[in-house]
Amino acid sequence: MSNQQCKFNKRTSRPQTIAGAVGGLLRLFGVRASDADLVARWDEIMGPEIAGLATIASIKKNRDNQFIVMLRPKNPAFTLQLSYMADEIKARINKYFGRDAVAKVSFRK
Repeated sequence: MSNQQCKFNKRTSRPQTIAGAVGGLLRLFGVRASDADLVARWDEIMGPEIAGLATIASIKKNRDNQFIVMLRPKNPAFTLQLSYMADEIKARINKYFGRDAVAKVSFRK
């Protein structure tokens, strides 16, 4: 088997967490793993517009196994703009997981 065909030979430039490595492995098989997978692929899921405005501050799971995503704007002035985009953020995360995964998106200053 040549190196071009095998997807496991690609190394990253820095060490990964176990959750990130498992998320990458499951991604090869088309499975979205968990909240760690969401954090590791935040820029890819949100795109440059939203990822440039905010990062994930925390993720909690409620009793219904849905996520409550807390975002931290890179500048407090972006909070209002992001609040208008909350439905779009929720829709992108739900589309990525392929199910209704997010119950609420909130913001921390």
